[in-house]
Amino acid sequence: MSISSSLFSGISGLSTHGNAMSVIGDNIANVNTIGFKSSRTTFQDVLAQSVATSAGTAQIGRGAALSAIDTLFQQGSFESTSNATDLAIGGNGFFIVSPRGSETEYYTRAGQFRFDADGYFVNPEGYVVKGWALDENGNDVGTLQDIRLSAFTSPPEATNTVTAITNLDSQETSHSASLFGAWNANDPTGTVIGDANYGYQTSIRVYDALGNSHDITIIYDKLNSAASGNEYDDGSVDIENSWEYIVTCNPADDLRPDFETADARGILMRGTLTYDAASGSLRSMSAFVHAGGDPSDPANWVPATSFSPDGYPEFTAQFVSGVDQTMAVRFGARSTDNTWTGAASIADIATDGLPTSSWEPQALTSTQYASSSTTVYQTQDGYGTGFLESISVSTDGVMVGHYSNGQILNLYRVGLAKFNNQQALFKVGGNLWSATRESGDAITGHPGENGLGRISPNSLEQSNVDIAAEFVKMITTQRGFQANSRIITTVDDMLQELINLKR
Repeated sequence: MSISSSLFSGISGLSTHGNAMSVIGDNIANVNTIGFKSSRTTFQDVLAQSVATSAGTAQIGRGAALSAIDTLFQQGSFESTSNATDLAIGGNGFFIVSPRGSETEYYTRAGQFRFDADGYFVNPEGYVVKGWALDENGNDVGTLQDIRLSAFTSPPEATNTVTAITNLDSQETSHSASLFGAWNANDPTGTVIGDANYGYQTSIRVYDALGNSHDITIIYDKLNSAASGNEYDDGSVDIENSWEYIVTCNPADDLRPDFETADARGILMRGTLTYDAASGSLRSMSAFVHAGGDPSDPANWVPATSFSPDGYPEFTAQFVSGVDQTMAVRFGARSTDNTWTGAASIADIATDGLPTSSWEPQALTSTQYASSSTTVYQTQDGYGTGFLESISVSTDGVMVGHYSNGQILNLYRVGLAKFNNQQALFKVGGNLWSATRESGDAITGHPGENGLGRISPNSLEQSNVDIAAEFVKMITTQRGFQANSRIITTVDDMLQELINLKR
């Protein structure tokens, strides 16, 4: 009985060491598999048999058995890549993927992701990565869902603020009695305003509600009290330190009903800028907009009827037929009370004086220094239609789109999952695991929160297999297998001796 029992012991040893060698071989085979987690084997002794001895009952083991095959989830090293959609997890957690159209979820550490032809964010097998859609403020919208780019364009946004900060040469002289009078949209030569009629101009590109671009040109000229026809000379205006301006667009772009055939077509706002004689900074301004009717009638040009929330006068353009577009213009001074006192229209300036308000100079303001006229700073909000140019992912899993119109929009946040017992996850192949009853349900969340790792973009997590350690294990396992095979051959010799005794 004891001789046959030793055969079972040897066989069990061969079996367990053979399984151990299979695990080692699998580890070595996947040494370059992205996101692979190595495994280890644990042995245990088999239930012993009891025998009677002179000293009492004793126990003899019946060999070895495989106790467990554990997955080692230690962090693998990161390899940098040139692909922005290659992702690695630094710390705990798994990416969540699903076959398209299926609610079955799998979990992986392999972050070789890309967008397919339908806009889905997928792994090499075509499984779709899960995440949360984001609003413009980066907040989650809805529940965990397939990451899919449904729109590859950024919608336009109409301009509502124009900023033009300039230095206007204090030594400049007047070029015309009136910029408004010098402007002629119907000039048969096509010259709307001649270069000799103004001191300086600057242009800014703006956008309408459909994303079409238009050039806004602001034209400046020094006031001249001696010139006949100057509509802003109320007898007290500081001529030496004041400029008139007109805010204009291409006459062909001006679709306001009252301006269809008018010489003033394209003039959106007009007014004055007054500078401090000692400091050269902008002290005050006036702003007149068209109130309806004949544009050539000065009575139809009234102080700007509205101000932006931060106190800048607004004008109304119409670049799209029937659609008014309100824009504020910033020269570097804001009104603190958004009201006017003085003339009710340009026609009333001579008797009631230029309209005034409570103007407060800003940190960045237009100036009148003794240097050549130049644009110091200009900008506008709004933008045209943009096309997706690239994708980037931040460490907190936020995926943003970079568009040709300069917009950077929040798209999705990559979701991660963790488990109370990740050792109980079931390997399904293809670098994927599935949840089991023993592992518990997946606990999903944002990268970097609730114990989940952070995302490393442009990186892939390499296998955590230690090839040197695996070779050492392979040698010791081989020796164990050889030793157990010697048990069988030795027992065979012993049985042969017993057979020979019969002879």
